[in-house]
Amino acid sequence: MRDYSKINIITSVPKEPEASILIIYTGGTLGMVHDKNGALIPFDFSSILDHVPSLRQLELNLTVISFEKPTDSSNINPDDWNMIGQMIHDHYHEFDGFVVLHGTDTMAFTASAMSFMLENLDKPVIFTGAQLPISSLRSDARENLITAIEIASSRINNKPIVSEVCIYFDYVLLRANRSKKVESLHFDAFQSENYPVLAESGVVINYHHAVIKSFQSEKDLILHNKFDRNVVILKLYPGITEDVVRVITQIPNLRGIVMETFGSGNAPTSPWFIELLRKAIEKGVTILNVSQCPGGRVVQGRYDTSQQLQRIGVIEGADLTLESAISKLMLILGEEQDIEIIRKRLMEPISGELTL
Repeated sequence: MRDYSKINIITSVPKEPEASILIIYTGGTLGMVHDKNGALIPFDFSSILDHVPSLRQLELNLTVISFEKPTDSSNINPDDWNMIGQMIHDHYHEFDGFVVLHGTDTMAFTASAMSFMLENLDKPVIFTGAQLPISSLRSDARENLITAIEIASSRINNKPIVSEVCIYFDYVLLRANRSKKVESLHFDAFQSENYPVLAESGVVINYHHAVIKSFQSEKDLILHNKFDRNVVILKLYPGITEDVVRVITQIPNLRGIVMETFGSGNAPTSPWFIELLRKAIEKGVTILNVSQCPGGRVVQGRYDTSQQLQRIGVIEGADLTLESAISKLMLILGEEQDIEIIRKRLMEPISGELTL
């Protein structure tokens, strides 16, 4: 496991804290500040109240765990997912909620994976980050951090309002496994096309309770942390060649393909294309069909261009995002060998990631 440091900050002194929150800092823009020479360096979270003094109004016990070496999200991999999941699992009964600070580029992948890893979760796990460092004049980091912490600590009738993995960014709270990054230049970096916004932050935080996972506390938290990385993404495009598809489908030790198709799951009907997919499936490769469209869903068989996929055993990915599809496939392949069990688990929702 990667090394990490741990500090404790009580914002409510001399009052008794109303809730305890664990912040896990993995890296990313939010946790960076400019040094005297203008270079970006990791933020010292022991001075967080100096940078975000309004945190004192929340009256919380904050504990911050930081990766010893902050990781750019482009370098995040399943080992890091496991470390984050293990931290939440190990400290689960000590805290009322969790905030994960993460770079934006792969945040939707990590947050989606976390939603599948934490079975029976009944506390908030809120991912957030920033487009500008916390020390920048116009940074979005302060609002994102403050509101993510507030959501993670909010309760009604002594129960958390949110008890699932989410992404909070630019005034909206989204279900993690329904989210994807869509902007690199504007603050509204994340969208959820196939599922409603869970909450909106304005003068008050307006929660849409009907679409938030209902609170359940009967079972113990179970951590799933086995991922099979022998998967690949096959993105279709007009003019894709037989050689390209052959090379991808015949990768040694390949176990899974997430295939990004057109529209509602459509693909070329060229005999060579169907044959290469059929041979891969016969060798035990799982092929999961998701749409390239940000919204909508795959419905195999609606058009002739997807009927043949249905016949050869390609799995219909419904309205899964690419980020959810790849992390869910890796996790299920890490736990299962039987193709029928794999198919069944892929087609059934684990934590609200798809609509039946």
